Amino acid sequence: MEKVNTTERLTRLRELMKQRKLDIYIVPSEDSHSSEYIAPCDARREYISGFSGSAGTAVITHEKAALATDGRYFNHASKQLDANWLLLKQGLQDVPTWQEWSAEQSEGGKAVGVDPKVISASEARKLSEKIKKRGGQELLAIDENLVDLVWGSSQPPRPSEPVKILPKAFAGKEVKTKLEELRKELEKKKSSGFIVSMLDEVAWLFNMRGNDIPYNPVFFSYAAITPTSATLYVDSSKLGSECKTYLTENGVSVRPYHKIFDDTEVLGKSLDTKESGDGVPEVKIKKFLVSTKTSWALKRSLGGETKVEEIRSPIGDAKAVKNETELEGMRACHVRDGAALTEYFAWLEHQLTVEKVELDEVVAADKLEELRKKQKNYVGLSFDTISSTGANAAVIHYKPEKGNCSVIDPKAVYLCDSGAQYLDGTTDTTRTLHFGEPTEMERKAYTLVLKGNIALDVVVFPKGTSGFALDTLARQFLWEEGLDYRHGTGHGVGSYLNVHEGPIGIGTRIQYSEVPLAPGNVISNEPGYYEDGSFGIRIENIIMVKEVETKHRFGDKPYLGFEHVTMVPYCRKLIDEELLTRREKHWLNEYHADIYGKTKHFFKPDSVAMKWLERETQPI
Repeated sequence: MEKVNTTERLTRLRELMKQRKLDIYIVPSEDSHSSEYIAPCDARREYISGFSGSAGTAVITHEKAALATDGRYFNHASKQLDANWLLLKQGLQDVPTWQEWSAEQSEGGKAVGVDPKVISASEARKLSEKIKKRGGQELLAIDENLVDLVWGSSQPPRPSEPVKILPKAFAGKEVKTKLEELRKELEKKKSSGFIVSMLDEVAWLFNMRGNDIPYNPVFFSYAAITPTSATLYVDSSKLGSECKTYLTENGVSVRPYHKIFDDTEVLGKSLDTKESGDGVPEVKIKKFLVSTKTSWALKRSLGGETKVEEIRSPIGDAKAVKNETELEGMRACHVRDGAALTEYFAWLEHQLTVEKVELDEVVAADKLEELRKKQKNYVGLSFDTISSTGANAAVIHYKPEKGNCSVIDPKAVYLCDSGAQYLDGTTDTTRTLHFGEPTEMERKAYTLVLKGNIALDVVVFPKGTSGFALDTLARQFLWEEGLDYRHGTGHGVGSYLNVHEGPIGIGTRIQYSEVPLAPGNVISNEPGYYEDGSFGIRIENIIMVKEVETKHRFGDKPYLGFEHVTMVPYCRKLIDEELLTRREKHWLNEYHADIYGKTKHFFKPDSVAMKWLERETQPI
């Protein structure tokens, strides 16, 4: 990971800040749609700071510059930030949040600005309150993005990839049905309509997919849904004749992407007060609904607080509960994906230990992609493959790059976190392997992580339980040894959509306590352990929430559990069997037998892959 010299970029940005009478400028990671993963043209925070991780916020004053990120990226950021930057390690004791640091810098009436398109309305409101409490001015909306001006002609162009229809055979539900269900939710809330700003929500609602953001099959768009209309805001050049006909048949009109702000301003004015017959102002009570992740700019164009209500998106909630077609697609694509990973790990071990070939992390990752491409319904990867050897495995979101990566050491831990997009589902699997003789600590750490992975897989819990409540199950064995990890235990997964999908998750984030898990949710199970400079362990399966039969039903509640769909063996060499209970061994044996039964037909008898599969799935 190379450092970028940001001195000239910061100098030019500060000149623009002076021209606009700004003392502090905020640069979030997100795009106008609050996307976690973004198109290259929207990587403003990366451009100005040099830090390439997916999460973080940059705050620039005339004298200082700070980059705030979470525990997944502490190691990553420390390697990439140059001497111009202060790293704010979010979540550590006595380290201020970026909001607190910004407010502190604003003391004495200083002006703080941000592009309102790349910060959510709720975040802008909270930040403004903090700034005012510390004596700063009210947060200013700067409609031109100053980083774009610094970037200039070298900024990548906006993508213009074609949009495709996702057939019902994969989506499982018609667009008209989804619109009807959404309108029922709007009617319950007595609203005038819902403005959809999240890209994966638009893609899901209209059963369409795109390629505007790497690894995320979405396209730049907005949508406005009212009781009587549905409008998709997208550049028409992305829509072929088939898409246009399809939208018309589903009662969806099309407007240019950039017209969303003009149209929402008109919609907002339609909610203005009117006078009753006696001259007394009468206020229409129906507001427009937006999600809590909607941009400050979009909320302002609708008319602000008096005309807009922020809610957890009903589309996000519906999308998180997969239908039977989507669930079956998840099962099927994970079998194929598991076969590709088995073939890859067998090949890698053979190359390193038998053929004695020297392979770097990128060459290995490219081989895995090549093997996945052979699978039915393959579309592309679901994120950058994390192919990491030795100390690199301790960098939680490590990204090997050609010419700037390590040669895989067969005597060290190898961690591979990877996934793919298939027409029938999205995969995300992490396996940690060792091709030599692991140390005692590596085996112990791996087994403690494995025990947490199993504990979460087998848990039974009452309806209404959240992922926040389940997080300790995966950490308990590490905690007993005074160990832990600085990332969540699980994230929602889309169905041929974003590999990270809200609103559900398993972890310590407070928002995970707000949404209980429900049958049909698809989520990851990925505890880990990392020793900086030495090794990293992570084990990740995809699990699906299902209703389970219990002997009793206390409180007359249904009880839920998980079904695992990932079909890749664990590393036998890293398992310390003495640390496993009889129940854990039984579970492991059943899981490996299931993997063997579902994937063996992909391999020829006596092939390297078949021999590896047979060895790794042998019962304990």
